[in-house]
Amino acid sequence: MIEISNLSKAFTLHNQGGAVIPVMAGGALSVARGECVGLVGRSGAGKSTLMRMVYGNYLANGGVIRVGDVDVAQAAPREIIALRREGLGYVSQFLRVVPRVPTIEVVAEPLLVLGQARAAALARAAELLARLNIPERLWPLSPTTFSGGEQQRVNIARGFAHAYPALLLDEPTASLDAANREVVLTLIEEAKAGGAAILGIFHDEGARDRVCDRLADVRDFTPQVAA
Repeated sequence: MIEISNLSKAFTLHNQGGAVIPVMAGGALSVARGECVGLVGRSGAGKSTLMRMVYGNYLANGGVIRVGDVDVAQAAPREIIALRREGLGYVSQFLRVVPRVPTIEVVAEPLLVLGQARAAALARAAELLARLNIPERLWPLSPTTFSGGEQQRVNIARGFAHAYPALLLDEPTASLDAANREVVLTLIEEAKAGGAAILGIFHDEGARDRVCDRLADVRDFTPQVAA
């Protein structure tokens, strides 16, 4: 479902005299349906950069990033938007929403965009919010008023509302207590059982050992730069 080959990336620092910082070369990995692959490597090795390239936030300098039938590295913006709507979800550590939109609407939005009946979308949102222990009295409020942990759980609920065929997870259990961590790991297992291909970053070794079928070390893709 996710197939990456010969991927390269460098950042050009325009405010630093055009200095070029190579961060990835020859990147290659695959994720099958129903499989979870965990990205590992020291801080700064390129895990988040790779995830952002797969999602289309960062433009690759070369190579192929195929998600389903779409090569994200070559796709037009409208193709990437369509892929994100139906085929590729992304759960980050940070919630970014329009202020004043109620929490239950934030979670239901991916389903409403796909044309699902409003009642069914809101019911799915309510189910996930309840599972993630967000009190019902908070559902009509904007999540921008919530604590960091509550915002993270809203983000997770939103990310799992639609059964994406491919899913990117960036530290989904970070800062969660044991009970909510268990809920998130169960959601991941359910997504895998439903056939989702998952690529994730898990600094929590216990979580990584539980849900990841194998690991990919991004240091294997780090360019060898002369000192």
